[in-house]
Amino acid sequence: MHSERAYAPVVDGHNDLPWALRQDFGYDVGAAALDVGQPKLHTDIPRLRRGGVGAQFWSVFVPSTLTPEQSVVATLEQIDCVHRIVAAFPETFELTRTAAQVRRAVEGGRIASLMGMEGGHSIAGSLGVLRAMAELGVRYMTLTHNDSLPWASSATGQGEDLGLSDFGRSVVAEMNRLGMIVDLSHVSEGTMQDALDATGAPVMFSHSSCRSVCGHPRNVPDRILERLPDNGGILMVTFVPKFVSEACRDHARAIQAKRLELGLPVGFHDVAPEEDPAAAQAFALWAREHPAPTATIADVVRHLEHAREVVGPRHLGLGGDFDGTPELPVGMDGVAGYRPLLDALAERGWSRQELDALCFENALRVLEATEEAASASL
Repeated sequence: MHSERAYAPVVDGHNDLPWALRQDFGYDVGAAALDVGQPKLHTDIPRLRRGGVGAQFWSVFVPSTLTPEQSVVATLEQIDCVHRIVAAFPETFELTRTAAQVRRAVEGGRIASLMGMEGGHSIAGSLGVLRAMAELGVRYMTLTHNDSLPWASSATGQGEDLGLSDFGRSVVAEMNRLGMIVDLSHVSEGTMQDALDATGAPVMFSHSSCRSVCGHPRNVPDRILERLPDNGGILMVTFVPKFVSEACRDHARAIQAKRLELGLPVGFHDVAPEEDPAAAQAFALWAREHPAPTATIADVVRHLEHAREVVGPRHLGLGGDFDGTPELPVGMDGVAGYRPLLDALAERGWSRQELDALCFENALRVLEATEEAASASL
């Protein structure tokens, strides 16, 4: 039983519900029954309310394995999905773009709904497409997903870390002009450095944790974190077990190696081809013999406390990656999991001011600063 402490509304940096609705429900928002609870998903309205979520960046993610043309079409379908979620539950959600709109929605008791593109492949190398996505309400773009692009290297991409190309720097400049936040989750360290050098507005890591606590390449090195205070940006710590626990990371690598050995697909998000039944059976046997370790809320707390030491409490937020990972830390019931996490931080002595900043004010400050930088460029 958790305490009844009052916390500021949570601004979550990254939730993959739209892609989960595509995969599991064929984009049938009504069939997903989000208003009464949906056990197939991490996200539904009752748990959003229990978790105290006040604003959500919905990821309009598409896999980086799609062709450029397919990526643009699928991203537009994802944006349409967010609009249809909001339209289906107008008493719960409100589509927002600006920090002022977020504050008004929250004051009115609704969950402010923003959008973020997860990967520059969604613009197919076109600044015109980037501008069109901004016009449709997309407020951030993660520069890459799992694969490198011709203009930006990914943390998990093949080949040399080339950072940003000249075109990549022009993408950052155009995002600054449009008031679109530059998101550096998923990108390589070289791309992080180049983007921080190029940007005139705060950056975000919408769903990343600390590499010195868990060495996964999706996490952020301290030497990058140390640049956030001068930039004004924010690290939104994520809960993915293989990003917060070394034991879970090791097990995830073993799973990937075994599935590759058996010729089975390894991408959680990707549209999987038909699996060979014998290979699938062999993997199921291996999985029973190699049970997964579990991450805990304490693992997430370690990342938050390390990040607080490195960047200070003004540059921290939360980005759960709910419905974008098959597992969650023990004790986190999907998006309801924010309350036990915040209780754990409060019990460790985090002040009310620090928790309010973590939950709400830091993310709103980044939104406002990005809007101001865009206005100044007009």
